[in-house]
Amino acid sequence: MDKDRNIDSRTILPEPTIRRLPWYLSYVRMLDRLHVEYVSSTQISKELNVQSSQIAKDLSFLNIRGKTRIGYEVRSLLSELENYLGFNRQHDAVVIGTGSLGMALMQDRGLEHYGLNIVAGFDVRDEVIGQRMGGVPVYDISRLSQWQSEHHVPIAILTVPVERAQETADLAIASGMTALWNFTPYRIKAPEDVVIANTSIYAHLAIIYNRMHNTTAESRHNN
Repeated sequence: MDKDRNIDSRTILPEPTIRRLPWYLSYVRMLDRLHVEYVSSTQISKELNVQSSQIAKDLSFLNIRGKTRIGYEVRSLLSELENYLGFNRQHDAVVIGTGSLGMALMQDRGLEHYGLNIVAGFDVRDEVIGQRMGGVPVYDISRLSQWQSEHHVPIAILTVPVERAQETADLAIASGMTALWNFTPYRIKAPEDVVIANTSIYAHLAIIYNRMHNTTAESRHNN
């Protein structure tokens, strides 16, 4: 790869490409730990079940190109992917709603390997306010605006009940947060300059159940 080129980290890629890049990163991280020096798109394709031509196209968006008959330099590819994805920089976040899911995220130290640093939790329940979860303090939600005025954290992770999703998003935005990671099944509304990523566990369950049902039905039909 040409080490002298300059990647514009603000380049907007197609969403399917962005979703695949962490797959590539996880794989080359493993290769780096095994001290593998080079990897081809064909090798990545076999491991991740993504067409090699698609891998080459995805990486070309970042101006990453392998060497003929050698492939990609693992250490350089690892660095470029981490840099583009922002995983090598710290991004502070708060969790709003510290129930079972919120608590699990606060205790997940693995997120730090992807640049996410959860610095506080907020809740309405007296029994958790003032406690620490995974070493992270939990505050009363009524303190969010004042706390945010002092800490300027950009990301709010929403793990509240669905009926509280929109009002919680509104509060986070009014407090100055510019990105929302929404774990509720509610499709929240926000100004265009606020980044929203929806991660619905229930939607994925629906896909699993539907495909299981269809696969079972097809198997019975064929038999």
